[in-house]
Amino acid sequence: MAGRGRRSARGRIKPSTDPGEDDSTGHKKPNLKRRRDGTRDQSLIRIFNVNVKFMLGLGILAFLIIVYVIRTLINPVEVADRPRVVTPFPAPKVMNLAMFQGDHRESLYWGTYRPHVYLGIRARTPQSLVAGLMWIGKKDGRYFMRHVCQDSDELRKYGWTHHNGRDFGHQVLVDQEMMLRTSFLKSKREGSGYGGDWALRIDMQSEKSTMDEDLSSTTHLFFYLADEDGNALSVGSEIIDSHDNSLLATGSRAEIGGWQLHLKSMDDLEVHYSGFKTPHIHNLSDLVQQNLGAQVRKFGRLLLSDSSDDSPNILVFQISGRIRFRTDIAFVSGTNNKEPRVGDRVNSLTGVMLTNQLEEKQREFDRKFEDCFNLADKSDSDSMIVGKAAIGNMLGGIGYFYGQSKISQPGKSNVKTHDNFILYWPAELYTAVPSRPFFPRGFLWDEGFHQLLIWRWDIRICLDIVGHWLDLMNIDGWIPREQILGAEALSKVPEEFVVQHPTNGNPPTLFLVLHELVDGLKKNKFTADESKDIISFLDRAFVRLEGWFHWFNITQSGKQMGSYFWHGRDNMTTRELNPKTLSSGLDDYPRASHPSEDERHLDLRCWMLLAADCIHSIAELFEKENKAGKEYGLTVKLLSDFEILNQMHLDHGYGAYFDFGNHTEKVRLKEMEVGNNYAPQELVREVLEMSELRLVPHVGYVSLFPFMGRIIPSESWILEKQLDLISNRSILWTDYGLRSLAKTSTLYMKRNTEHDPPYWRGPIWMNMNYMILSALHHYSREDGPHRERAKVIYNDLRNNLIRNVVRNYRQTGFLWEQYDQKKGKGKGTRLFTGWTSLVLLIMAEVYN
Repeated sequence: MAGRGRRSARGRIKPSTDPGEDDSTGHKKPNLKRRRDGTRDQSLIRIFNVNVKFMLGLGILAFLIIVYVIRTLINPVEVADRPRVVTPFPAPKVMNLAMFQGDHRESLYWGTYRPHVYLGIRARTPQSLVAGLMWIGKKDGRYFMRHVCQDSDELRKYGWTHHNGRDFGHQVLVDQEMMLRTSFLKSKREGSGYGGDWALRIDMQSEKSTMDEDLSSTTHLFFYLADEDGNALSVGSEIIDSHDNSLLATGSRAEIGGWQLHLKSMDDLEVHYSGFKTPHIHNLSDLVQQNLGAQVRKFGRLLLSDSSDDSPNILVFQISGRIRFRTDIAFVSGTNNKEPRVGDRVNSLTGVMLTNQLEEKQREFDRKFEDCFNLADKSDSDSMIVGKAAIGNMLGGIGYFYGQSKISQPGKSNVKTHDNFILYWPAELYTAVPSRPFFPRGFLWDEGFHQLLIWRWDIRICLDIVGHWLDLMNIDGWIPREQILGAEALSKVPEEFVVQHPTNGNPPTLFLVLHELVDGLKKNKFTADESKDIISFLDRAFVRLEGWFHWFNITQSGKQMGSYFWHGRDNMTTRELNPKTLSSGLDDYPRASHPSEDERHLDLRCWMLLAADCIHSIAELFEKENKAGKEYGLTVKLLSDFEILNQMHLDHGYGAYFDFGNHTEKVRLKEMEVGNNYAPQELVREVLEMSELRLVPHVGYVSLFPFMGRIIPSESWILEKQLDLISNRSILWTDYGLRSLAKTSTLYMKRNTEHDPPYWRGPIWMNMNYMILSALHHYSREDGPHRERAKVIYNDLRNNLIRNVVRNYRQTGFLWEQYDQKKGKGKGTRLFTGWTSLVLLIMAEVYN
């Protein structure tokens, strides 16, 4: 995954207040009293002369102050209380574009934007009403509360089978023998408040055809509503009856007006509640368990207390019944409007009317899925199920976060304490996430791959997400690679991985999707309205893309023109076999054994070519015939120069591309005794020979970056060598996809420390396989002597990848972070519907 730190543990700025204008810009005229003596005229002349000079001086001073203020607003400077690293980029925000306001903004107000819980609903606003679901599961005769997605719960399956990213989603969760189906629907009707209404259907049933005695016992769900602003919520009634009295709770918020929460069911359900007042909701399941525990100790019953703190901002409703049962929960806003028609709206969001709407939304999803990906003639039914789960989970995993990143203090990055940080500005982020249980937050290099899927489904959601990311850029053009915003996000991340380092980058994969959008504009792939929005977006984003490129070009450049290296490697480590390169996203992939400024990293050079080419294409689109446009053109020419590439990175004898750096192969991990003979032994790095400047001889994903970037001419002998490396079973080829590192590498499947198993040293990763497939597809259509061979390898690799992912999904119910290169088994994080979802584009044969 993107960053070993994740594996090991794994909005917006409030504009500064503008200086207030001085209403009394003119100065009071002096009170000149007439003198009654003969010197009256001379005195008046002297006083007048003095005040002219005084007023002229003040006028010049005022002018200079105004000029300074204007320049400061246009180009903010460093001030003592805002270090440069936490100063926002001095350009209009992308998210302030008109296209992201109005109906678009309101249509995305509510959503399943809490991916880290099994079911969570919130609004896209910093302080929101937050809803969620918990339930009590049973394992080995013990009861457990389910709320936050985590592998330790050992759910047999969970995830969205359908989700359109806007107003509909359907999810299936299997906990032991209990199956829970949840459906989400949004509705905007006459009388609704801002953002409209929403409904949740919860269907609890047994996965077995006949329920055993244990499953026929009472099952307990807990639905909650919390106000992050601390506004008081009111219980609708002391006694709640899902047949006659459906009102659960009421309240009011400035943006949506009055609101009501209703529960309706045709089944016999028992409902209890508890109210809490607390500024925190990330530990809500603990509060519920404490309340239940007190009830069990006092009364011997597993029921909430039907009591509340004063002015609670959290209400939890326990819904108890025997399997099978179904209940509908409806949230209606604007209840204090004129003629709110609450009853009609609640009825439309429950019962038969809700059933009909959910069925129609599912049919719409299926039709759009086929329109977007055209799989009917390319895939079997199992593959179609996996494809729908891939896009459904990608869209259902979109989250909204608000908070402040913790940034390492400039010049103090090596300080080992975790409290040496400053705060980024308060910011919001709307983003897809790689994995709900392990990585339910934004990761920069993952997001570019996510958007390759999302733009094909909903271009405006894609632009919205990319715009949020670009608005996180600081004055230097740097974007923090991992976004841990807000208490809920922080609760999922070990402390040592929270602080972000402003010297370190991350692959700028957003250029992948932007390049595709520019290409789509040139080929008229979009509607007139979509094209207008994309052009408006690119025009606003252009200066930020330039800033991002220049940050890389300045901070990550190497000693030789056209060379780059990832900063952030530890050149003092005594524990790592090969110092990790977390900023590259490829974590423990082998680099030069001794990090130095002499390094030349092949993958970063290729990412920079992509970025320069994309910006140059945008400049051409807008006919920016200026110095900047020519500069990017020259950079593209330099970085795509085949001869220069070969001089820097090609091993002519082997026909393979490699990194360059201060390297030796004679490094190992050696046991070192600590203390007496009974003390545990530690592994330390031992270097057995002097390192030297040379190519780093490890074949793997990095070696294929020039191939992935299509820099190699189709008639070149080097292309044939690349195809040899890819198709050789003793090097990269497996029946399940391409290995990340060749079997012939000295570091193949080697641990990097005693605690770090191999990560990018053998296992199969979908994002890189997708890019390699894309290049094979390209070369299979290019005239040249290797065309037919590229086509055969493409078809075989594509089939292997699809077959293995579908097989694993059928067996386990999940897409996985990576796949074992020996048997194809899913490994790492499960429910990894980030870039592993690219299998859908592989099925559809859609490439950049």
